[in-house]
Amino acid sequence: MANPRHASRRPAAVTDRPIPPKPHHRPEVQGLRAFAVLMVVTYHVWLGRVSGGVDVFLLISAFLLTSSFAYKVSSGRPLGLLAYWLHRFKSLLPAAVVVLLTVLVATASLLPRTRWAEVFEQSWSTLFYVQNWTLAREAVDYYAENHGATSPLQHFWSLSIQGQVFILWPLLIGAAALAWRALRRVRPTLGFGTVLAVVFGLVFAGSLAYSVHLTATSQAWAYFDTGARLWEFALGSLLAVLIPRAGRLPLAVRIPLGWVGLAAMLSCGILLQVQQQFPGYIALWPTLAAAAIIIAGRTGHPLGVDRILAAKPLTRLGDISYALYLWHWPILVVFLSTRDLEKPGFLGGLGVIALSLALAWATTKVIETPFHAWSWPTAHRHRLGLVVGLLIGVVAVPLGGWQARVAAFETSAASQPAADNPGAAALEAGFTFTGDPDAAVLPLDSQLDQEWSNYGGECTHGYELTDPAMEYCQMAGAPATAQKTIIVVGDSHAQHWTAALDAVADRNDWAWVLLTRPACRFGAESVERDADCNAFNAAASRYVLEHDADAVLTLGTQTSFYPATEGGTPAEAEKPVPGYAEGIRPFLAQGKQVVAMRDTPRFTYSVPECVDLHGADSPTCQAPADEQVAAHSPLADLRRENADGRLPGKLGYLDMTEALCPEGMCRPVVGNVLVYMDESHLTKTYARSTADIFERRFRAALRW
Repeated sequence: MANPRHASRRPAAVTDRPIPPKPHHRPEVQGLRAFAVLMVVTYHVWLGRVSGGVDVFLLISAFLLTSSFAYKVSSGRPLGLLAYWLHRFKSLLPAAVVVLLTVLVATASLLPRTRWAEVFEQSWSTLFYVQNWTLAREAVDYYAENHGATSPLQHFWSLSIQGQVFILWPLLIGAAALAWRALRRVRPTLGFGTVLAVVFGLVFAGSLAYSVHLTATSQAWAYFDTGARLWEFALGSLLAVLIPRAGRLPLAVRIPLGWVGLAAMLSCGILLQVQQQFPGYIALWPTLAAAAIIIAGRTGHPLGVDRILAAKPLTRLGDISYALYLWHWPILVVFLSTRDLEKPGFLGGLGVIALSLALAWATTKVIETPFHAWSWPTAHRHRLGLVVGLLIGVVAVPLGGWQARVAAFETSAASQPAADNPGAAALEAGFTFTGDPDAAVLPLDSQLDQEWSNYGGECTHGYELTDPAMEYCQMAGAPATAQKTIIVVGDSHAQHWTAALDAVADRNDWAWVLLTRPACRFGAESVERDADCNAFNAAASRYVLEHDADAVLTLGTQTSFYPATEGGTPAEAEKPVPGYAEGIRPFLAQGKQVVAMRDTPRFTYSVPECVDLHGADSPTCQAPADEQVAAHSPLADLRRENADGRLPGKLGYLDMTEALCPEGMCRPVVGNVLVYMDESHLTKTYARSTADIFERRFRAALRW
């Protein structure tokens, strides 16, 4: 028989110490889910702002997950990680698969082909729970006002982060369990909750610090970065660990705490301008508010907030919250896109929400609930794996097949002879089309992301950038041996003409250098530009003066969008670039020739999407030239200043409007080539096809 005095010193077995109560259903948490999803949906549909509802979802998911695993460890049960992961994704995938398949069908039948490549990429990312990284890499603006132009799958970013945490969190808890068992040999009374609190406290502190820093330096990336969101999950886990103690708070504290939490959560998106500050410290507002509601718990008091949260309408809405989140965004995007709207309006928004609720209810009852109740996969682990694999395959097979068909069409179009797509060459006198009238219009809308004019390479041969105010420099040819050297300065509307300039330079042994900054038109310092643009222009001016160049090409006018609402038509709104004359004066005074080019006409809609939906010949996709650009070029005053000597040197003028608006009509397709890649930027395919016209006019402007 063991000595009782020594038995008292024996480390307690897991079963010797009190087992925490098994996590039970908390209807007030389900009601909290309902409020969170209502916040997300209504803010997306009507306000176009971040509500904080997603952050509440993240916290709740970690709270429930940690409660479940902490009970397993404390009660000595195996974690069963593989089985947990398979069960979890078996539960998540059915509804997601239905929504993904529906989005693919809607994309093929309702959305323009310009959106297909994006949907392809994001479908794969969504299916394998890496959507957030795809959006972060592409620097997606989650706050963009026009939801109709965004991806119908963009909202899956948060579910991707959750999926990643569903894999990571059990591993952390398992590691904490190993550490706890090791530490109990030294300190037998150490509770598992203490170890978990330390682990998730460290995750919370580290992730929050990282989130605050990244949000301040790269907010677009931080919004989708898993590391910048882990602290929200860690807060939910800390809540699960500490909730037994919080439950001992008196009703006098818990009742007002619950109401304060609900009020703070609902007011977050209204009171805070979170667009450029999430998910840094500002996200503490909705997450701490939700934490306060959970801590308040079940009061059983008629004045407690749980009386509302546990009401059947809210708990039932909480039951379908996952499916509602899945459905509302693609329905909103497709609705706005097919009606060419930026916002749905009140009645349209009601329709979107009503349809989302109906589909969410049906998905939950017909798909999710039967899958949860299906016992066959749970009998053996390999069956679970098979079911998860089949669910993935249901999307992967048609998606891969569709992509293969698109790729085959792209290959076929790439083999078309040049005569099928003459582009601007069709505008030349005496031109006769000899190609196939049924040939595909190029570039294909699925390949527009390849249509930026990125010719040339890194600036070398003494033309490297040295001023930090300038970031982008491209060049082609060797200025030291070239017949002529041209420096192009300006924004993307100057850059897209380098496709034509490069073709001309190649056949004439010219060199060219491009200095560019997005949305920064070249000119002298002006209050109409931001400080960074003014700094770039000043640096670019010094660069041009310090380097040899036979000509400097810049944009001298600034066009407006069509149709214009303020100031009449875009033709009436076209104006000289602010500070343009003073900007080019130093170049002219130094003896460099300058070419002032007229800006490109702009549209308020995506031209390729319009062509895809309505056809190239549709009046919807065209605009009269006399409504797009001024009848008399705004460069006329500049010409007079140069002619009478107020502006020294040799100044030339280049107007390519007739190549974009032949016979007085700005057309989306010319010579079976798509002119625009978006609202105002030329495709490199069309810009390059204007090389002959460009060269004649460029030489005439310079008298070369």
